[in-house]
Amino acid sequence: MRRLWPFGVVAAVELIGVAADVTALQWLAKPLLAPVLLAYLLRARRRVDGVAVGLVFATAGDVALLLSGRTAFLVGMGCFLGAQVGFLTAFLRHRRPPVAAVVGYLVCWAAGNVALWNALGPLRLPVLGYSLALSLMAAAATGVSRRVAVGGALFLLSDLLIGLDAAGTTLPGHSLAVMTTYIAALLLITTGWAEATGRTRGAGDRLAQVVTAPAVPPSRRPVVRG
Repeated sequence: MRRLWPFGVVAAVELIGVAADVTALQWLAKPLLAPVLLAYLLRARRRVDGVAVGLVFATAGDVALLLSGRTAFLVGMGCFLGAQVGFLTAFLRHRRPPVAAVVGYLVCWAAGNVALWNALGPLRLPVLGYSLALSLMAAAATGVSRRVAVGGALFLLSDLLIGLDAAGTTLPGHSLAVMTTYIAALLLITTGWAEATGRTRGAGDRLAQVVTAPAVPPSRRPVVRG
C-alpha cells in the first residue's frame, strides 16, 4: 500500500480543486487518477488485463468530462463504457458472481432508468446502454472480493449522481460527492483486483509459503561456499 502514496496526493489535489472550484487543479489532477493506479496495477500484476484496459478508458473518460457540452458528455460516457466492459470481462473470467447479486443490480438498473426516463430526454438510450454495462460490472464485482464489490457499488453510485444531474436534479455538494465516490471506487477496484488475483503477496502469504514448503533432508541441502 505504500506504493499508493502518489495516488493519495493526486486524489487530494483533485478533491481540493473540486471543493474550491479551482479548474486548474482539476485539470492537473483528474487525468492522473487512473494512470497512477494503472502503474500500481502493472507493477503488482506484471501483465495487461481487463482491469488495466479499463483504467486506460477511464483516463480518456476523465479527460473528456473535463470539457463542457453534450458532445463531451457522450464521448466521456463512451470511454467509460469501455472501462466497464474491461472490468466486467476481467471479473467474469476470474469468477462468476452470485445470481442474487446479478438480479438485484438488474432490478436497480431497471428502476433507475424508469425513474429518470422522462427527464433524460435525448440521453435516454445512451444512459440505458451505459447503465446496463455499469450494473453488470458492479454485479460481477461481487464475485471477485468484498473490496472489489464495494468499489463496483461506489462506481455505480457515482455515476447515478451524474445521471441525476443530467436529468436536472442536483444535490447539495454534488460535484464533491461524485468525485469522492469515483476516487474510492477506482482505488478499491484496483487494489482489490491486485489482491484477489494473487500477484501481490503480503507478509502472511510469505509466511504461509515457508510453513508449507517441504523440508529438505540434511543430506540434500546444497553446500554454501563460505
